[in-house]
Amino acid sequence: MTIGFLDTLLEDRRLEEVLLYFRGENFLAPCNSAKPNTMAGLALLFLWALLDLASSAHCPELCGCRGDSHIICQSSKVDRVPKDFPEGFSKLTFKYTSLNIIPSGAFLGLNNLTSIWVLHNEVLENIEKNTFVNLPNLNEMTITNTGIRYCPDITNIHSEDFILLEFRDNINMHIIPSNAFQGLSIGTLNIKLINNDLTEVQSHAFNGTDLDQLNLAGNQNLQKLHDDVFMGATGPTVLDISRTGISTLPVNGLKSVKKLIAQSTANLKRLPPLDNFAELREASMTYSSHCCAFENENAKKKKKIQWSAVCNKLFNNISSQRESEISSSHSERYLQMNTTLPQQYTFLENEAWFDFTEDEPFFDYGFCTDVVDVICNPKADDFNPCEDIVGKDILRVIIWLMNILAILGNIIVLIVLLTSRYKLTVPRFLMCNLAFSDLCMGLYLLLIASVDIQTKGQYYNYAIDWQTGAGCASAGFFTIFASELSVYTLTAITLERWHTITYAMQLHRKLRLRHAIVVMSGGWIFSFTVAVLPLIGISNYKKVSICLPMDINSPVSQAYIIFILILNIIAFLLICFCYIKIYLTVRNPNIISTNSDTKIAKRMAVLIFTDFICMSPISFFALSAALKFPFITVSNSKILLVLFYPINSCANPFLYAIFTKTFRRDFYILLSRFGCCEMKAQLYRTETTSSIHNSNVRNGALATASQFGQGMAYTELLAASKHRQHKAQSLQFSRISANN
Repeated sequence: MTIGFLDTLLEDRRLEEVLLYFRGENFLAPCNSAKPNTMAGLALLFLWALLDLASSAHCPELCGCRGDSHIICQSSKVDRVPKDFPEGFSKLTFKYTSLNIIPSGAFLGLNNLTSIWVLHNEVLENIEKNTFVNLPNLNEMTITNTGIRYCPDITNIHSEDFILLEFRDNINMHIIPSNAFQGLSIGTLNIKLINNDLTEVQSHAFNGTDLDQLNLAGNQNLQKLHDDVFMGATGPTVLDISRTGISTLPVNGLKSVKKLIAQSTANLKRLPPLDNFAELREASMTYSSHCCAFENENAKKKKKIQWSAVCNKLFNNISSQRESEISSSHSERYLQMNTTLPQQYTFLENEAWFDFTEDEPFFDYGFCTDVVDVICNPKADDFNPCEDIVGKDILRVIIWLMNILAILGNIIVLIVLLTSRYKLTVPRFLMCNLAFSDLCMGLYLLLIASVDIQTKGQYYNYAIDWQTGAGCASAGFFTIFASELSVYTLTAITLERWHTITYAMQLHRKLRLRHAIVVMSGGWIFSFTVAVLPLIGISNYKKVSICLPMDINSPVSQAYIIFILILNIIAFLLICFCYIKIYLTVRNPNIISTNSDTKIAKRMAVLIFTDFICMSPISFFALSAALKFPFITVSNSKILLVLFYPINSCANPFLYAIFTKTFRRDFYILLSRFGCCEMKAQLYRTETTSSIHNSNVRNGALATASQFGQGMAYTELLAASKHRQHKAQSLQFSRISANN
């Protein structure tokens, strides 16, 4: 008893308060003070000890008492629950004991007990059934840091008061069974089940309770709450599932929740239907997309009210004065049925906005006033605004047209070029690469458009799965790989055309297919590497819903984005320079002018213009954003994505292939194999044979335009270069004749 008393005495806060009081009144002075003050203080301290010893005379063995109300059993020597509890005490604490079991009926007859604390008893494994029976005044029970394996039986407590129930850090307790809290109290409950390594909360677990707050935080292995977990219960008003593994919330029982806390709950990616949160006023979530759900829902409700004819009439008359006053009967009737109007609509109590008669049905004005904004965090940021992936309906239509055009156009080009019976030349090979890269861009647009259709109006429920999943990573890889390979191939095609036109007479400098393969192998390796980098941590595709690498938080990620953009700008300038050189070569005064010069200029202008409108706005705005000086929002950047980004992928198959004569020849010949357009195919075969014969007669062994050209302006350019060749041959023949 002495040990328990000393422990209690040393821990008692009241003793500390008395000492502070003595110092404040100079009863306990410093050591160098006068002796009388010191002696008086010691006398009072001794008196305090005697009083406390007297109150501890009836404490159980190995336990101590604080006054007449609190018994504390705090010793490793306590290995069983005492049986000789004194009468009248109300609080009981077991702390740092060696209790292995708390037997049935251990607290029987302790009707005055209001609080029970079982703390830091790691060896405690079992609390038997009917341990807690008939404790009508109990209002607090805490069991923490024990080794219990099952949820204690607390169904026979029958408290008549509010109860704070806390089970915390009991790492061997895994299941909350059905009806676990039924019979606990007829009052409201505040239940904290924190850090208990729970794996399951069964159906009807809170049946028969009036829940005010339920805290399940820290149960990281708790994956799901049963849909009927709150069936038979009233509440909860506050629900905390932070730091759990919960992936879905129950469908039933959420209508009374006013505050939802789900911080650091990474697996909770989808919310149940928002109608279930009828009373929600505050939410702290893990993802901003969930806050978008509540924001969008509030906007819908407000819009619905705005378009209500009755509410419009109500709101339009707020500032006006009506001459007639409501009759006393109408006023009395109104006040009876609308006792809790918001303050801004209290004018309805003394003004009649609508004429009532006894036969008219009553209109619920609460319909016009019940929209309350949910305070939710975290807020949507600039990268993830509260909208669908594409956003606007007009953009949805355009993106579908773009991706269908890009996919069909490039597939047709690939089929025609790869099945052609003519020799695979350098231009054909480059066109195949360009068509494949543009096809990948079309697949990216198709993927974005498909997910947008599937998640329309509910993107907040799919945002996390999409942006962090394989789908967005694949889409991001496709778009970066496709755009870089397309730019690289366009540059290679332009350089090949410039080289062929410039060195038309030097056959030994002609580009061979093996050269083109080496060049394009480098392009594939470069494009693949650039597209893979965001997958391994250099920027990422998760930042925005359209899966572009917009993460510039680290210097390496920022440098990556700037490098790509500057490289694309350089490629565009190089393309422009080469086309200008080509045009100047064709317009050389030493070359016999042809009627196709104007056409060549126009078609070159089309090629450069499509590249310009595709790359310029995107490069400008993306570069400004990469330098952390954005000029447009992500919402507006989606317009660039739909209207400008895929232009090259849609236009390239037409400008570089489908609109050319050689492609039409190959296309009709391919159709003729299936019995279609045989006359057209034969016409092209005859024309090609004649062209080859005439070309060989004029230029000997020089290659024909059909062997070189695949571009829209390419055949005309080669025709002009042939004039140059013919002119050079004539001059050379004249010099030889003069020498002879």
